[in-house]
Amino acid sequence: MVSPLGVSVDIRLRDLPMALNGTAGGTLALWANAPAKIAIPTALLIVLDIRIRLLRRRI
Repeated sequence: MVSPLGVSVDIRLRDLPMALNGTAGGTLALWANAPAKIAIPTALLIVLDIRIRLLRRRI
């Protein structure tokens, strides 16, 4: 019998200094005419704490 698998994705804001660094970095990149397709996702990865966990449940 195979145990069922699940995925948990937790997204939350990082601490304030790290969030300010991400916001400032994204703003600076946009101000320097970097493409938004690069600047915005990079800033979000800095600002947000994203954790992906694989859950295995025993039956």
